[in-house]
Amino acid sequence: MLTILTVLATVTVGEGSAEAAPGRPYTNPIKSQKGADPWLEYYNGNYYLITTSWTSELTVRKSPTLAGLATAPSVQVWSDGTPSRCCNIWAPEMHFLNGRWYIYYTAGQNVADYIPTQRMHVLESVGSDPMGPYVYKNRLHHSSSDGWLIDGSVLELNGRLYLMASANGGGTQNLVIAPMSNPYTVSGPFSTISTPTLSWERQGGTVNEGPEALYRDGRTYIIYSASGCWTPDYKLGQLTYNGGDPLAASSWVKKSTPVFQRNDAAGVYGPGHNGFFTSPDGTENWIVYHANDSAGDGCDNGRTTRAQRFTWNSDGTPNFGTPVALGTTLAGPSGETATTPTAYTLVNRNSGKCLDLAGGSSADGANVQQWTCNGGANQQWRVEDMGDDTSRLVNVATGKVLDTADCSTADGADLRQWSWLNNTCQRFRFVVTDTGGWVRLTNANSGKVADVADCGTADGVDVRQWSWLNNACQQWQLRPVG
Repeated sequence: MLTILTVLATVTVGEGSAEAAPGRPYTNPIKSQKGADPWLEYYNGNYYLITTSWTSELTVRKSPTLAGLATAPSVQVWSDGTPSRCCNIWAPEMHFLNGRWYIYYTAGQNVADYIPTQRMHVLESVGSDPMGPYVYKNRLHHSSSDGWLIDGSVLELNGRLYLMASANGGGTQNLVIAPMSNPYTVSGPFSTISTPTLSWERQGGTVNEGPEALYRDGRTYIIYSASGCWTPDYKLGQLTYNGGDPLAASSWVKKSTPVFQRNDAAGVYGPGHNGFFTSPDGTENWIVYHANDSAGDGCDNGRTTRAQRFTWNSDGTPNFGTPVALGTTLAGPSGETATTPTAYTLVNRNSGKCLDLAGGSSADGANVQQWTCNGGANQQWRVEDMGDDTSRLVNVATGKVLDTADCSTADGADLRQWSWLNNTCQRFRFVVTDTGGWVRLTNANSGKVADVADCGTADGVDVRQWSWLNNACQQWQLRPVG
């Protein structure tokens, strides 16, 4: 029998406790750039958030508090140029199964005509670090039904693993399910367990998608998204497992009314495509979802990631309440003890020293070097998401940004600080290189990485750009500053 190790913070939820100490205050949205289709895990002291990218890249944010996700670096854990899965990554989810992390996601063949080619894929982590690195494992399909497939998620029921997804059928998007022999192999045909037959599932489009498993007290639910995601009436519905074969539609009972929907009074429209997680102390149940802040917004990158606590009805079913307004400060998940990060230091793997602005100078052109870590503001950097899978690094001491001198693409070009000019020479990607959070800092213009000159270990050694050599002198670790 397949042994499935499910992280506590994913979908197996606790009882809740009125006596639990509240966590650090947070304010929605917890991700304002590329915030659609969020999936959130709490694992070994940190939250991990992954969302739709619309590109060939997958990025993950990591923070010890829920509030910290709003400003956490977006770290690239995967990029793929393979023609059959190069583009338009949607709805990624992270699941810990059999000692490895798996990322389930949808991707297509090209940008211009992406909808017909979207298919399901899965990555596997090299170790047990949610940040990876990851390797491509498989395409998830079955020979009997090899068409358009999106929004994959896993269900564990009666000691077996199943893949849930959304597929086209008869002009509608239906919820489908198939057995799996392991976390990366579909072992049988897909069957349909829900179609959008109710009026609230057919607003703007006949859609059932985004199935997510929720477990409590021996009961299993599937919470799914319904109606057109491009409408303000996108919302959540509920299926309840009533026993029998999970592949049979008769084993699932649909609730006749939605369980989470628009809240016009709070300015929340189209809430949906959710995930679940549990507070650090295991006493609270939380939902993460995306929504728009205008009724006219669509199914695109304007959607932001939000989270809030939910409770349970007396009959044991979930009570998600109503979505809260943006800008409302709430108590975070109970059991949070860490301080919410305000900035980050970057520590070189070879020398153990920090990325440092020389002398804390405020001048354009001031040099960036390595120096013994001392907690100074000139060694602290705010990482600000630019909305295109890149970030700018803003020095806390000066408010100026990390910059490649003269926009050079040459090996050896200096890294310095400069006033923000909003060009690609000042934008960088954090790309995972090894377990333990080691990344390379890649310039968006040159494609070259931050490198400690000649692998020096002394204070004051210059940091420059260089072609990727896969050595420790070019690897950095992001460490939060409270």
